[in-house]
Amino acid sequence: MTKSIPTSFAVLAMLIAAPAQANELRDDLAADMPGLMELYRDLHANPELSFEEHETAAKLAARMRDLGFEVTEKVGRTGVVSVMRNGDGPTVLLRADMDGLPVVEQTGLPYASKQTTTTESGVTTGIMHACGHDTHMAGFIGAAQLLVDHKDKWQGTLVMVLQPAEEIGLGALAMLEDGLYSDFPKPDYALAFHDAAAPAPAGTIGYTPGYALANVDSVDITVKGIGGHGAYPHTTVDPVVLASAIVMKLQTVVSRNSSPLDPAVITVGSFHAGAKHNIISDEAKLQLTVRSYSDASRQQLLDGIRRVARGEAITAGLPENMMPEITVEDPYTPSTFNDPGFTEAIAAGFKQRFGDERVMEWPAVMGGEDFSQFRRAAPDDVQSMIFWISGTPQPMLEALERNGTPLPSLHSPFWAPDAEKVIATGAEALAGAAIELMPAAED
Repeated sequence: MTKSIPTSFAVLAMLIAAPAQANELRDDLAADMPGLMELYRDLHANPELSFEEHETAAKLAARMRDLGFEVTEKVGRTGVVSVMRNGDGPTVLLRADMDGLPVVEQTGLPYASKQTTTTESGVTTGIMHACGHDTHMAGFIGAAQLLVDHKDKWQGTLVMVLQPAEEIGLGALAMLEDGLYSDFPKPDYALAFHDAAAPAPAGTIGYTPGYALANVDSVDITVKGIGGHGAYPHTTVDPVVLASAIVMKLQTVVSRNSSPLDPAVITVGSFHAGAKHNIISDEAKLQLTVRSYSDASRQQLLDGIRRVARGEAITAGLPENMMPEITVEDPYTPSTFNDPGFTEAIAAGFKQRFGDERVMEWPAVMGGEDFSQFRRAAPDDVQSMIFWISGTPQPMLEALERNGTPLPSLHSPFWAPDAEKVIATGAEALAGAAIELMPAAED
Protein backbone atom coordinates (compact mmCIF):
# COMPACT_ATOMS: atom_id res chain seq x y z
CA MET A 1 0.00 0.00 0.00
CA THR A 2 1.27 3.47 -0.84
CA LYS A 3 2.34 5.47 2.19
CA SER A 4 0.67 8.75 2.91
CA ILE A 5 3.32 11.32 1.97
CA PRO A 6 2.73 15.05 2.37
CA THR A 7 2.16 16.84 -0.93
CA SER A 8 4.94 19.02 -2.28
CA PHE A 9 2.89 22.08 -1.29
CA ALA A 10 2.72 20.88 2.30
CA VAL A 11 6.44 20.15 2.30
CA LEU A 12 7.11 23.58 0.81
CA ALA A 13 5.07 25.21 3.55
CA MET A 14 7.07 23.35 6.20
CA LEU A 15 10.36 24.39 4.66
CA ILE A 16 9.46 28.04 4.32
CA ALA A 17 8.33 28.10 7.93
CA ALA A 18 11.57 26.58 9.19
CA PRO A 19 14.57 28.81 8.42
CA ALA A 20 14.82 30.15 11.95
CA GLN A 21 16.86 26.99 12.63
CA ALA A 22 19.63 28.08 10.27
CA ASN A 23 21.80 30.22 12.51
CA GLU A 24 21.48 27.84 15.44
CA LEU A 25 22.58 24.87 13.34
CA ARG A 26 25.39 26.87 11.80
CA ASP A 27 26.71 28.05 15.13
CA ASP A 28 26.77 24.51 16.51
CA LEU A 29 28.36 23.20 13.33
CA ALA A 30 31.15 25.76 13.58
CA ALA A 31 32.17 24.22 16.89
CA ASP A 32 32.14 20.74 15.29
CA MET A 33 34.16 21.67 12.19
CA PRO A 34 37.69 21.15 13.59
CA GLY A 35 36.84 17.56 14.46
CA LEU A 36 35.07 17.01 11.14
CA MET A 37 38.08 18.32 9.22
CA GLU A 38 40.34 15.99 11.19
CA LEU A 39 38.04 13.12 10.22
CA TYR A 40 38.09 14.28 6.59
CA ARG A 41 41.89 14.30 6.46
CA ASP A 42 42.02 10.81 7.93
CA LEU A 43 39.48 9.52 5.41
CA HIS A 44 41.29 11.23 2.55
CA ALA A 45 44.63 9.70 3.51
CA ASN A 46 43.16 6.21 3.90
CA PRO A 47 40.79 5.49 1.00
CA GLU A 48 39.50 2.02 0.22
CA LEU A 49 38.11 0.65 -3.03
CA SER A 50 34.57 -0.54 -3.70
CA PHE A 51 33.36 -3.30 -1.37
CA GLU A 52 36.69 -3.08 0.46
CA GLU A 53 35.68 -0.22 2.77
CA HIS A 54 36.21 -2.30 5.92
CA GLU A 55 38.25 0.16 8.00
CA THR A 56 36.25 3.14 6.77
CA ALA A 57 32.96 1.48 7.68
CA ALA A 58 34.24 0.38 11.09
CA LYS A 59 35.51 3.82 12.15
CA LEU A 60 32.31 5.57 11.01
CA ALA A 61 30.08 2.92 12.60
CA ALA A 62 31.86 3.52 15.90
CA ARG A 63 31.15 7.24 15.65
CA MET A 64 27.48 6.61 14.97
CA ARG A 65 27.24 4.30 17.98
CA ASP A 66 28.85 6.97 20.13
CA LEU A 67 26.12 9.37 18.97
CA GLY A 68 23.42 6.98 20.18
CA PHE A 69 22.29 5.34 16.93
CA GLU A 70 21.30 1.69 16.57
CA VAL A 71 24.05 0.57 14.20
CA THR A 72 24.17 -2.47 11.92
CA GLU A 73 27.31 -3.21 9.95
CA LYS A 74 27.97 -5.38 6.90
CA VAL A 75 24.68 -4.57 5.18
CA GLY A 76 25.33 -5.17 1.49
CA ARG A 77 28.80 -6.50 2.33
CA THR A 78 30.42 -3.36 3.79
CA GLY A 79 27.50 -0.94 4.23
CA VAL A 80 26.43 0.56 7.56
CA VAL A 81 22.86 1.39 8.61
CA SER A 82 22.29 3.64 11.63
CA VAL A 83 18.78 4.21 12.98
CA MET A 84 17.49 6.73 15.51
CA ARG A 85 13.84 6.68 16.52
CA ASN A 86 12.52 9.91 17.96
CA GLY A 87 8.77 9.54 18.28
CA ASP A 88 6.04 9.34 15.68
CA GLY A 89 6.60 11.00 12.34
CA PRO A 90 8.06 10.51 8.87
CA THR A 91 11.12 8.42 8.12
CA VAL A 92 14.03 10.21 6.48
CA LEU A 93 17.02 8.43 4.93
CA LEU A 94 20.32 10.28 4.59
CA ARG A 95 23.06 8.62 2.56
CA ALA A 96 26.80 9.00 2.03
CA ASP A 97 29.04 6.85 -0.17
CA MET A 98 32.37 5.54 1.08
CA ASP A 99 34.54 4.15 -1.72
CA GLY A 100 37.62 5.60 -3.37
CA LEU A 101 39.07 5.10 -6.84
CA PRO A 102 42.14 3.37 -8.33
CA VAL A 103 43.88 6.70 -8.99
CA VAL A 104 47.41 7.82 -8.06
CA GLU A 105 46.89 11.08 -6.17
CA GLN A 106 48.75 14.14 -7.49
CA THR A 107 47.18 16.94 -5.45
CA GLY A 108 50.27 17.67 -3.35
CA LEU A 109 48.16 17.85 -0.20
CA PRO A 110 50.06 17.16 3.03
CA TYR A 111 47.53 14.41 3.81
CA ALA A 112 47.48 13.00 0.27
CA SER A 113 46.79 9.29 -0.02
CA LYS A 114 49.77 7.00 -0.35
CA GLN A 115 47.63 3.87 -0.36
CA THR A 116 48.16 1.31 -3.12
CA THR A 117 46.53 -1.89 -4.23
CA THR A 118 47.01 -4.63 -6.78
CA THR A 119 43.95 -5.25 -8.93
CA GLU A 120 42.65 -8.64 -10.04
CA SER A 121 44.39 -8.08 -13.38
CA GLY A 122 47.73 -7.75 -11.57
CA VAL A 123 48.12 -3.98 -12.00
CA THR A 124 49.44 -2.06 -8.98
CA THR A 125 47.82 1.35 -8.60
CA GLY A 126 47.29 4.06 -6.05
CA ILE A 127 43.95 4.67 -4.32
CA MET A 128 42.45 8.13 -3.96
CA HIS A 129 39.23 9.83 -2.95
CA ALA A 130 39.20 11.50 -6.37
CA CYS A 131 35.41 11.83 -6.35
CA GLY A 132 35.05 13.54 -2.98
CA HIS A 133 33.39 10.74 -1.05
CA ASP A 134 35.56 11.73 1.91
CA THR A 135 33.73 15.08 2.02
CA HIS A 136 30.41 13.23 1.79
CA MET A 137 31.26 11.07 4.80
CA ALA A 138 32.50 13.96 6.92
CA GLY A 139 29.40 16.00 6.05
CA PHE A 140 27.25 12.98 6.89
CA ILE A 141 28.83 12.68 10.34
CA GLY A 142 28.40 16.42 10.83
CA ALA A 143 24.70 16.13 9.99
CA ALA A 144 24.33 13.22 12.42
CA GLN A 145 25.91 15.26 15.22
CA LEU A 146 23.61 18.21 14.53
CA LEU A 147 20.51 16.02 14.48
CA VAL A 148 21.45 14.39 17.77
CA ASP A 149 22.14 17.76 19.35
CA HIS A 150 18.76 19.05 18.13
CA LYS A 151 16.50 16.07 18.82
CA ASP A 152 13.95 18.44 20.30
CA LYS A 153 13.48 20.02 16.86
CA TRP A 154 12.41 16.89 14.97
CA GLN A 155 10.10 13.94 15.41
CA GLY A 156 10.21 10.73 13.43
CA THR A 157 12.75 8.09 12.40
CA LEU A 158 16.18 8.87 11.01
CA VAL A 159 17.92 6.22 8.89
CA MET A 160 21.50 7.10 8.04
CA VAL A 161 23.13 4.93 5.39
CA LEU A 162 26.84 4.62 4.67
CA GLN A 163 26.89 2.99 1.27
CA PRO A 164 29.71 1.03 -0.34
CA ALA A 165 30.65 0.63 -3.99
CA GLU A 166 29.03 3.67 -5.57
CA GLU A 167 31.93 3.93 -8.01
CA ILE A 168 31.02 0.61 -9.60
CA GLY A 169 27.27 1.22 -9.30
CA LEU A 170 26.55 -1.82 -7.14
CA GLY A 171 26.51 -0.69 -3.50
CA ALA A 172 22.98 0.68 -3.16
CA LEU A 173 21.49 -2.39 -4.83
CA ALA A 174 23.56 -4.67 -2.60
CA MET A 175 22.17 -2.96 0.50
CA LEU A 176 18.60 -3.14 -0.77
CA GLU A 177 18.98 -6.82 -1.64
CA ASP A 178 20.39 -7.38 1.85
CA GLY A 179 17.20 -6.09 3.49
CA LEU A 180 17.59 -2.32 3.72
CA TYR A 181 13.85 -1.76 3.19
CA SER A 182 12.65 -4.91 4.95
CA ASP A 183 14.91 -5.13 8.01
CA PHE A 184 15.05 -1.38 8.66
CA PRO A 185 12.44 1.38 8.50
CA LYS A 186 11.50 2.17 4.90
CA PRO A 187 11.94 5.89 4.23
CA ASP A 188 9.37 8.40 3.10
CA TYR A 189 12.19 10.65 1.93
CA ALA A 190 15.78 9.98 0.82
CA LEU A 191 18.44 12.69 0.55
CA ALA A 192 22.11 12.81 -0.43
CA PHE A 193 24.63 15.29 -1.75
CA HIS A 194 27.64 15.07 -4.07
CA ASP A 195 30.53 17.48 -4.35
CA ALA A 196 31.05 19.07 -7.77
CA ALA A 197 33.96 20.45 -9.76
CA ALA A 198 31.73 23.28 -10.92
CA PRO A 199 32.42 26.83 -12.16
CA ALA A 200 30.75 28.19 -9.03
CA PRO A 201 32.09 29.29 -5.63
CA ALA A 202 32.69 26.48 -3.16
CA GLY A 203 29.61 25.92 -1.02
CA THR A 204 27.16 26.71 -3.83
CA ILE A 205 24.25 24.24 -3.94
CA GLY A 206 22.96 23.00 -7.29
CA TYR A 207 19.73 21.08 -7.73
CA THR A 208 17.96 19.46 -10.69
CA PRO A 209 14.25 18.58 -10.66
CA GLY A 210 13.40 15.44 -12.63
CA TYR A 211 16.17 13.44 -14.28
CA ALA A 212 19.46 14.54 -12.72
CA LEU A 213 21.88 11.75 -13.70
CA ALA A 214 21.80 9.13 -16.41
CA ASN A 215 21.30 5.43 -16.93
CA VAL A 216 24.77 3.90 -17.26
CA ASP A 217 25.14 0.76 -19.36
CA SER A 218 28.39 -1.04 -20.12
CA VAL A 219 28.17 -2.94 -23.40
CA ASP A 220 30.73 -5.38 -24.86
CA ILE A 221 30.74 -6.30 -28.54
CA THR A 222 32.82 -9.17 -29.87
CA VAL A 223 33.15 -8.81 -33.63
CA LYS A 224 34.07 -12.00 -35.44
CA GLY A 225 35.94 -12.26 -38.71
CA ILE A 226 38.07 -14.54 -40.84
CA GLY A 227 41.74 -13.90 -40.23
CA GLY A 228 44.71 -14.22 -42.49
CA HIS A 229 47.81 -12.55 -43.92
CA GLY A 230 47.82 -8.75 -44.08
CA ALA A 231 49.11 -8.90 -47.65
CA TYR A 232 46.06 -10.86 -48.85
CA PRO A 233 43.02 -9.12 -47.32
CA HIS A 234 40.75 -10.47 -50.08
CA THR A 235 41.06 -13.92 -48.50
CA THR A 236 39.76 -12.65 -45.16
CA VAL A 237 36.83 -10.91 -43.55
CA ASP A 238 38.67 -8.23 -41.61
CA PRO A 239 37.09 -7.71 -38.15
CA VAL A 240 39.00 -4.44 -37.71
CA VAL A 241 37.33 -2.93 -40.77
CA LEU A 242 33.98 -4.37 -39.72
CA ALA A 243 34.33 -3.14 -36.13
CA SER A 244 35.37 0.30 -37.42
CA ALA A 245 32.22 0.45 -39.52
CA ILE A 246 30.19 -0.47 -36.43
CA VAL A 247 31.87 2.29 -34.40
CA MET A 248 31.01 4.94 -36.98
CA LYS A 249 27.49 3.69 -37.62
CA LEU A 250 26.70 3.58 -33.90
CA GLN A 251 26.79 7.37 -33.84
CA THR A 252 23.72 7.45 -36.09
CA VAL A 253 21.72 5.67 -33.38
CA VAL A 254 22.01 8.91 -31.42
CA SER A 255 22.02 11.42 -34.27
CA ARG A 256 19.28 9.82 -36.40
CA ASN A 257 17.22 7.52 -34.18
CA SER A 258 17.01 9.42 -30.88
CA SER A 259 15.06 12.63 -30.49
CA PRO A 260 17.34 15.70 -30.35
CA LEU A 261 15.39 16.66 -27.23
CA ASP A 262 16.18 13.35 -25.49
CA PRO A 263 19.85 13.29 -24.38
CA ALA A 264 21.73 10.14 -25.30
CA VAL A 265 25.37 9.07 -25.52
CA ILE A 266 27.09 6.07 -27.10
CA THR A 267 30.86 6.16 -26.56
CA VAL A 268 33.26 3.43 -27.65
CA GLY A 269 35.91 3.55 -24.98
CA SER A 270 37.98 0.54 -26.00
CA PHE A 271 38.83 -1.12 -29.35
CA HIS A 272 41.18 -4.12 -29.25
CA ALA A 273 42.16 -6.36 -32.14
CA GLY A 274 45.18 -8.17 -33.50
CA ALA A 275 48.72 -8.69 -32.27
CA LYS A 276 51.06 -8.02 -35.21
CA HIS A 277 51.49 -5.65 -38.16
CA ASN A 278 50.93 -8.18 -40.94
CA ILE A 279 48.26 -10.42 -39.45
CA ILE A 280 44.55 -9.83 -39.91
CA SER A 281 42.94 -11.00 -36.71
CA ASP A 282 39.82 -13.14 -36.54
CA GLU A 283 38.29 -11.06 -33.75
CA ALA A 284 37.90 -7.49 -32.52
CA LYS A 285 36.47 -6.38 -29.18
CA LEU A 286 34.68 -3.13 -28.42
CA GLN A 287 33.71 -1.73 -25.03
CA LEU A 288 30.98 0.89 -24.91
CA THR A 289 29.43 3.17 -22.32
CA VAL A 290 25.81 4.04 -23.09
CA ARG A 291 23.99 6.90 -21.36
CA SER A 292 20.29 7.78 -21.35
CA TYR A 293 17.57 9.02 -18.99
CA SER A 294 14.26 7.20 -19.50
CA ASP A 295 13.78 3.43 -19.65
CA ALA A 296 12.35 3.81 -23.16
CA SER A 297 15.38 5.76 -24.36
CA ARG A 298 17.72 3.19 -22.83
CA GLN A 299 15.94 0.36 -24.62
CA GLN A 300 16.05 2.27 -27.93
CA LEU A 301 19.81 2.70 -27.66
CA LEU A 302 20.49 -0.92 -26.74
CA ASP A 303 18.24 -2.18 -29.53
CA GLY A 304 19.99 0.19 -31.94
CA ILE A 305 23.42 -1.14 -30.97
CA ARG A 306 22.29 -4.71 -31.66
CA ARG A 307 20.72 -3.70 -34.99
CA VAL A 308 23.79 -1.81 -36.20
CA ALA A 309 26.24 -4.55 -35.23
CA ARG A 310 24.18 -7.23 -36.94
CA GLY A 311 23.52 -5.12 -40.02
CA GLU A 312 27.18 -4.28 -40.58
CA ALA A 313 28.13 -7.94 -40.13
CA ILE A 314 25.59 -8.96 -42.76
CA THR A 315 26.94 -6.27 -45.10
CA ALA A 316 30.45 -7.69 -44.60
CA GLY A 317 29.19 -11.10 -45.70
CA LEU A 318 29.43 -12.96 -42.40
CA PRO A 319 27.16 -16.01 -42.01
CA GLU A 320 24.52 -16.24 -39.31
CA ASN A 321 26.74 -18.28 -36.99
CA MET A 322 29.35 -15.48 -36.97
CA MET A 323 27.15 -12.54 -36.01
CA PRO A 324 28.67 -10.19 -33.38
CA GLU A 325 28.16 -11.17 -29.75
CA ILE A 326 26.72 -8.36 -27.63
CA THR A 327 26.71 -8.40 -23.84
CA VAL A 328 24.98 -5.76 -21.71
CA GLU A 329 26.34 -5.72 -18.16
CA ASP A 330 23.76 -6.54 -15.53
CA PRO A 331 23.02 -4.99 -13.14
CA TYR A 332 23.36 -1.54 -14.65
CA THR A 333 23.19 1.86 -12.93
CA PRO A 334 19.71 3.33 -13.45
CA SER A 335 19.13 7.03 -13.96
CA THR A 336 18.63 9.24 -10.91
CA PHE A 337 15.25 10.94 -10.82
CA ASN A 338 14.65 13.78 -8.35
CA ASP A 339 10.92 14.00 -7.63
CA PRO A 340 10.17 17.47 -9.06
CA GLY A 341 7.75 18.81 -6.45
CA PHE A 342 9.79 17.44 -3.58
CA THR A 343 13.02 18.78 -5.07
CA GLU A 344 11.58 22.26 -5.57
CA ALA A 345 10.37 22.22 -1.98
CA ILE A 346 13.74 21.18 -0.58
CA ALA A 347 15.46 23.79 -2.78
CA ALA A 348 13.09 26.45 -1.45
CA GLY A 349 14.16 25.51 2.06
CA PHE A 350 17.81 25.72 1.04
CA LYS A 351 17.26 29.20 -0.38
CA GLN A 352 15.68 30.30 2.87
CA ARG A 353 18.58 28.82 4.79
CA PHE A 354 21.57 29.76 2.62
CA GLY A 355 20.27 32.62 0.47
CA ASP A 356 19.24 32.69 -3.20
CA GLU A 357 22.78 33.42 -4.39
CA ARG A 358 24.06 30.08 -3.01
CA VAL A 359 21.26 27.87 -4.33
CA MET A 360 20.53 27.51 -8.03
CA GLU A 361 19.06 25.08 -10.52
CA TRP A 362 21.68 23.22 -12.55
CA PRO A 363 21.21 21.19 -15.74
CA ALA A 364 21.14 17.42 -15.64
CA VAL A 365 24.35 15.54 -16.43
CA MET A 366 25.13 12.25 -18.18
CA GLY A 367 27.15 10.89 -15.28
CA GLY A 368 25.71 8.08 -13.17
CA GLU A 369 24.89 7.64 -9.47
CA ASP A 370 23.42 4.56 -7.86
CA PHE A 371 21.61 6.70 -5.27
CA SER A 372 18.86 6.20 -7.88
CA GLN A 373 18.24 2.72 -6.49
CA PHE A 374 16.77 4.01 -3.22
CA ARG A 375 13.80 5.57 -5.04
CA ARG A 376 13.60 2.94 -7.77
CA ALA A 377 13.14 0.18 -5.17
CA ALA A 378 9.89 1.76 -3.95
CA PRO A 379 8.83 4.62 -6.27
CA ASP A 380 5.32 4.84 -4.80
CA ASP A 381 6.65 5.17 -1.27
CA VAL A 382 9.91 7.10 -1.46
CA GLN A 383 10.52 10.65 -2.65
CA SER A 384 14.19 11.35 -3.23
CA MET A 385 16.62 14.09 -4.13
CA ILE A 386 20.37 14.26 -4.64
CA PHE A 387 21.92 17.70 -4.86
CA TRP A 388 25.33 19.09 -5.74
CA ILE A 389 27.71 21.20 -3.67
CA SER A 390 30.48 22.96 -5.52
CA GLY A 391 33.90 22.24 -4.08
CA THR A 392 35.92 24.34 -6.51
CA PRO A 393 38.58 26.33 -4.62
CA GLN A 394 38.63 30.09 -5.27
CA PRO A 395 42.12 30.10 -6.87
CA MET A 396 40.90 27.63 -9.47
CA LEU A 397 37.89 29.80 -10.26
CA GLU A 398 40.13 32.84 -10.61
CA ALA A 399 42.51 30.99 -12.95
CA LEU A 400 39.55 29.83 -15.03
CA GLU A 401 38.27 33.39 -15.36
CA ARG A 402 41.70 34.95 -15.89
CA ASN A 403 43.17 32.69 -18.55
CA GLY A 404 40.76 29.81 -19.11
CA THR A 405 42.70 27.27 -17.05
CA PRO A 406 40.42 24.19 -17.06
CA LEU A 407 39.04 22.94 -13.77
CA PRO A 408 40.08 19.40 -12.79
CA SER A 409 37.12 17.07 -13.03
CA LEU A 410 35.86 14.54 -10.55
CA HIS A 411 38.04 11.41 -10.79
CA SER A 412 41.04 13.58 -11.67
CA PRO A 413 44.25 12.89 -9.69
CA PHE A 414 44.39 16.68 -9.18
CA TRP A 415 40.89 17.10 -7.71
CA ALA A 416 41.25 18.69 -4.26
CA PRO A 417 37.96 20.34 -3.30
CA ASP A 418 37.56 23.11 -0.76
CA ALA A 419 36.65 20.42 1.73
CA GLU A 420 35.70 22.72 4.59
CA LYS A 421 33.02 24.48 2.56
CA VAL A 422 31.66 21.26 1.09
CA ILE A 423 31.47 19.57 4.49
CA ALA A 424 29.95 22.55 6.28
CA THR A 425 27.35 23.10 3.58
CA GLY A 426 26.54 19.41 3.28
CA ALA A 427 26.17 18.86 7.02
CA GLU A 428 23.89 21.86 7.48
CA ALA A 429 21.85 21.13 4.36
CA LEU A 430 21.23 17.49 5.29
CA ALA A 431 20.45 18.23 8.94
CA GLY A 432 18.30 21.24 8.13
CA ALA A 433 16.28 19.38 5.51
CA ALA A 434 15.75 16.41 7.85
CA ILE A 435 14.50 18.67 10.64
CA GLU A 436 12.15 20.43 8.24
CA LEU A 437 10.78 17.12 6.93
CA MET A 438 10.26 15.78 10.48
CA PRO A 439 9.07 18.83 12.41
CA ALA A 440 8.51 18.34 16.11
CA ALA A 441 4.91 18.54 17.22
CA GLU A 442 4.03 21.84 18.80
CA ASP A 443 3.30 21.78 22.52
